[in-house]
Amino acid sequence: MRLVALVILVIPGLVATLGIKLMRDAVFGLFYPILFHSAIQFVVGLLFFLGGIAFIGGFILHRDRKRNLTKGRFKNNENNKK
Repeated sequence: MRLVALVILVIPGLVATLGIKLMRDAVFGLFYPILFHSAIQFVVGLLFFLGGIAFIGGFILHRDRKRNLTKGRFKNNENNKK
């Protein structure tokens, strides 16, 4: 079970890393022809980075909620469950 959780976290981590690389390359002028313009390359890299970080953060928050390790505003309310 831990191996599955590790794989679930490694894949978005690699996507976020690719996003950082795309943004860095766009800033320094290294252009990938598959992306039509360096600005598009930067935006795609930003989306990859934010998506990967958001997935990892959501996964950790879900795990902590399940184990009752969250405090305050991150706790699940019984009224909000549907």
